[in-house]
Amino acid sequence: MAVFQHPGRHALAVLVRHGVLPMELGLIHQLFGGARSAAGEPLYEVVTCAPEPGEIRTDADFPVRVAHGPEALAQARTVLIPASHEEDGAAPDGRLSPGAARALAAIRPGTRVASVCTGSFALAAAGLLDGRPATTHWRSAERFRALYPAVRLDEDVLYTDDGDILTSAGEAAGIDLCLHMIRRDHGAAVATGVARTTVVPPHRDGGQAQYIPRPVPEPRTASTARARAWALEHLDRPLTLGELAARESMSVRTFSRRFRAEVGLTPVQWLTQRRLEYARQLLEETDLPVDRVAAAAGFGTGASLRQHLQAALGVSPSAYRGTFRGPGALPVRAADAGPAVRTAG
Repeated sequence: MAVFQHPGRHALAVLVRHGVLPMELGLIHQLFGGARSAAGEPLYEVVTCAPEPGEIRTDADFPVRVAHGPEALAQARTVLIPASHEEDGAAPDGRLSPGAARALAAIRPGTRVASVCTGSFALAAAGLLDGRPATTHWRSAERFRALYPAVRLDEDVLYTDDGDILTSAGEAAGIDLCLHMIRRDHGAAVATGVARTTVVPPHRDGGQAQYIPRPVPEPRTASTARARAWALEHLDRPLTLGELAARESMSVRTFSRRFRAEVGLTPVQWLTQRRLEYARQLLEETDLPVDRVAAAAGFGTGASLRQHLQAALGVSPSAYRGTFRGPGALPVRAADAGPAVRTAG
């Protein structure tokens, strides 16, 4: 029996499991369901299925009733798997539940398969990600890596595209992935139209790295604390290892060795992180031009700041500011933007 009723549309099956996140399920239907041709015709037919038809628990206080089973997966051109709070990574050995295993086995060879958030656990457990790039929510990355060491996990990106296998990070990154798939299938104009209707950016720069808290490691002893405190007061000027070592009356070699033992980073790495922290603060909280931000944070030029921010977060200073600059940003003058005053950790 045919599950999909419109042969001219792209057949997309969404496999839901107990513990599905309603937001993820809804955004898939919203985005793909909103893709239209120039004549206004739907380009996708989206069907929800489950390992067994019937009532599926969500992670909210209401269930969803699913009419279709794995037969939809066997007929689909694309299969999309949202996260399940009950199943993803729940088994100590990382194996699929029997129902999910049977459902995934119904997918035809050559079908495009994608996951949202920790839905990648299901793909990995089925062996579909072995030797391939993938991502998942950054909070689950450590467990994912331990369960599926054969997968080339990259927890810093918003999504991965390896042709017939795609994965995305958290729930909102599922929007990025769906728009990317629509763009790949039908071009930028269609994807931009969907984004505009949904009131989301058609494309986000960067990756998960810009959303992950990454505190600088706290030192275990205090033999380089004075140098760190002094450096934080002078981030806007060039700082040499010799100057820092002199603050502690050490040779450069001894200072570098003790610094790394205490902080877990080289002095240069630590300085770069602190400068990036301060630059990010200025981009979020002020309207200073990028060149002024770069100078205040000790990067010297806007080009240097762009290079460092791109390497660390995958975004430009203007893109970062556009995402994170709050409505209360202050019109700070360049003369007021001194180095950050923080603890010496």
